[in-house]
Amino acid sequence: MKPEVMRDILIDEIYKRMKANDRIFFLSADFGSPALDRLREDFPERFINVGIAEQNLISVAAGLGLEGFTVFAYAIAPFLSMRAFEQIRISLALMAQTREVNVNLIGVGAGLSYDVTGPTHHCLEDIALMRLLPNVNVVSPADSSFMGDIASYAISDSKPCYIRLDGKALPRVYPSGSEPQFSDGFGQLRAGKKICLISTGYMTHIALQVADALSKEGCSIGLVDVFLLKNLNTSKLKTELNNYEILVTLEEGFIWRGGLDSLVSSLTMSSKTPKPVYPLGFDDKYIFEVGDRKHLHEVAGLGVDRIVEKIKSLNC
Repeated sequence: MKPEVMRDILIDEIYKRMKANDRIFFLSADFGSPALDRLREDFPERFINVGIAEQNLISVAAGLGLEGFTVFAYAIAPFLSMRAFEQIRISLALMAQTREVNVNLIGVGAGLSYDVTGPTHHCLEDIALMRLLPNVNVVSPADSSFMGDIASYAISDSKPCYIRLDGKALPRVYPSGSEPQFSDGFGQLRAGKKICLISTGYMTHIALQVADALSKEGCSIGLVDVFLLKNLNTSKLKTELNNYEILVTLEEGFIWRGGLDSLVSSLTMSSKTPKPVYPLGFDDKYIFEVGDRKHLHEVAGLGVDRIVEKIKSLNC
């Protein structure tokens, strides 16, 4: 299937819902998209460009949310999740514990999407930061399969939501009609024996390459894609992971800092028979080298061949 840009598919889904619901606003921090042009033209009274001012974006969005509107706030992921973190914490996470405030943050450029732009635009902290906040849902899709589900989920759930999207055009990992139940929060892409690889976002595409490479060497590993990083069906995921002896997590984020590895580790630690969790991600340092995503992954030890070797060392 032709690669798709997730943000364009999601904005199209939001557009459809704005046509049917005049209580939905779309805010942008001076950030565009081809799909956004139609929305801006057709709903000028419900589209607001606050400029390059992510902190103000959250304040305006929170104000609209407290007045009972449903809001989508759209910006570049590292600046949305980090520059405006205090506003998200106070105006959304704290407020949502006492009031309904349906504000949905769309962060584009998760992980190393903006690869050649350097560490200021890399986004390796957002999973941990947003998962840390009470009352904030976190969505991390690997492809465009769930954009309709995500739009409906964001509108129907009154809690704030952080939706982290890759900035690149990506093929679908779920063939049409084979998508898992969105409310489960995860999908099994490969069934295996001893080892299960658990990934999220863009790294699910890398995980598929790893699983295929290992399969050619006679090593059958499971692969689970996690797209809800909070409020997923943890009991169902735990049951799935209980079929394996060893769990390996793979994420474009710093390891052991509250991301996917921590989510999986907490699940297995609450089990009667805890399983070892091996995290694969970025060590405790930024990458200043210049290059595309594949090169940066190689620098970080996350190239496909390196991951294959690491998993083989676990005696798969």
